[in-house]
Amino acid sequence: MAIPQTFIQELLNRVDVVDVVGRYVQLKKGGANLMGLCPFHGEKSPSFSVSPTKQFYHCFGCGKNGNAIGFLMEHAGMSFVEAVKDLAQQYGMQVPDDERSPQDRERAAEQRQKQATLSDVLEKSAQAYAKQLKVSPRAVDYLKGRGLSGQIAKTFGLGYAPEGWRSLASVFPDYQDPLLVESGMVIEHEDEKGADGLSKRYDRFRDRIMFPIRNVKGECIGFGGRVLDKGEPKYLNSPETPVFSKGRELYGLFEGRTAIRVAGYALVTEGYMDVVALAQLGFANAVATLGTACTPDHVQKLFRFTDSVVFSFDGDGAGRRAARKALDAALPLATDTRSVKFLFLPTEHDPDSFIRANGTDAFARFVRQAVPLSDFLVEAAAEGCDMATMEGRSRMIVGAGPLWKALPEGALKRQLMSVLAERAQLDARDLPDLWGLSSRDSKTPLRGARGSDSRYKQRAYGSGARQVIKPKSIAMAEHIALAALRNSSAWDLLANEDHHLLCELQSPHGDLFSWIDTRFNEHGAEPWAVLQIGVEGQPFAELANRLIALDNMQPSGQTYDIEELGASDLRRLAISIHLDAIAAEIARVSALSSSDPERMERLYELSHKQKTLLDAQRPPVQA
Repeated sequence: MAIPQTFIQELLNRVDVVDVVGRYVQLKKGGANLMGLCPFHGEKSPSFSVSPTKQFYHCFGCGKNGNAIGFLMEHAGMSFVEAVKDLAQQYGMQVPDDERSPQDRERAAEQRQKQATLSDVLEKSAQAYAKQLKVSPRAVDYLKGRGLSGQIAKTFGLGYAPEGWRSLASVFPDYQDPLLVESGMVIEHEDEKGADGLSKRYDRFRDRIMFPIRNVKGECIGFGGRVLDKGEPKYLNSPETPVFSKGRELYGLFEGRTAIRVAGYALVTEGYMDVVALAQLGFANAVATLGTACTPDHVQKLFRFTDSVVFSFDGDGAGRRAARKALDAALPLATDTRSVKFLFLPTEHDPDSFIRANGTDAFARFVRQAVPLSDFLVEAAAEGCDMATMEGRSRMIVGAGPLWKALPEGALKRQLMSVLAERAQLDARDLPDLWGLSSRDSKTPLRGARGSDSRYKQRAYGSGARQVIKPKSIAMAEHIALAALRNSSAWDLLANEDHHLLCELQSPHGDLFSWIDTRFNEHGAEPWAVLQIGVEGQPFAELANRLIALDNMQPSGQTYDIEELGASDLRRLAISIHLDAIAAEIARVSALSSSDPERMERLYELSHKQKTLLDAQRPPVQA
């Protein structure tokens, strides 16, 4: 969804960053600014400053800074579009979306209103359950028996659902309200009628410890309920509703988001009680899936808060199967800059019992020794295969193919091909054919692997060093940079070979393109209002701000419009830079000794590449 720059600026003009930050951080007046404890790292003395005049926040401890949109992205883990929509809704603004019909926009508005209403119902239920916990000695004794304090219960909003069939009737004046059913709090049997002629209704949760499930904004979207004694099911979750999807939400993420940043990793466990117990024992960076297997949405959400995820499972067969599903979910997102590990506890322990038996230091050490994704992938591929036989090794390679293909391009993927080939006693060059891959699929480095393959640089540019090109080409590179800074979706319009060339330009241009590439691959398309936050303090900040300033000085209507500056225009600029680099390389190779055996072969390659690019640069012949 492309949001006009003018709307983003108008939104930021209306939004008060103090109000936005103040919902999550306790702020106190400190001169012209307001100060508080930084939500991005652990600290005891306030170093987090919010400026009402500049509408900017900055932490003098960890360096995090930005505007209201950036704060929601960093702190709440929202995408850029989600943050803009959230702020626009709070300030009564309609996000422009001309592609939708008036009917679609009206339906979307009704959906948002419905979601807000359902969240109100769920929040009211959570408050009622929390009050019930205080007057239920049996429930309090159960939590104390599990080693939980009153403070932890308050942090997670724990509650108790009484034994009665219709206890929520005392909370909501109209027990027949359809929203009670739609929110999942009440079950209705339409085929059974009561004495009043109405369908029979009763509370979904009865005689259970209640765990409110909150989204990243802190809104209650559902519940998990655990029996106090024996009973089935042991855990009961809210059903899927317009505000709750098990495949996208994680229990404890809202409560643990700051601890995740401080610890440097997220620990994914198997249940609500694991999360709460770990927080009690000093590991507040734990989250849990909601009675379902880990999904790519879960992993993607975690990677908004950290680059390191550790999955914790029981060491039995069920735990191994759950780990395999988590592996499948994590593979497409396991870039070279991210860490995914798998922790298998002894069969007699869960995280709570392990820590109580062995101590926090032993558990922390256990986490550090968790199995890396690469090792677990090889292990998963070899499972059930007799590696002492050719048949077993062949079966392993067949099973490894889909797992390897799911990984994003990069150094990890290249190394794994060599490891798998070694385990199968094959040459790594045989695997692409066995897996039905083209040479490009298996050899050409793609986005996210800048600088990781010297062979490609040698093939494309010769020396592999930073490319020093003519001023004319620098000017064309700056045109591309400006388009990508205005909205980084322009970066996706270029070919992979263009990305490599631009990232290898001399500083600061190459550094700027490398940063744009990394941002695009990690966050997707972003406008300048967001990119500007990340540019601050970078060695190429002066270049980026100069380009934007020059563009702003253009007459009205002549600034870069990504929709008008299409792929063909950007590609032509990139081709011109390629030709400049090839010409410089031809001059360098021509100066080599005529007795050099690679001289003629290299000149032939460069000439062929030059001709191909010149042909691509020529306009098509009109019929």
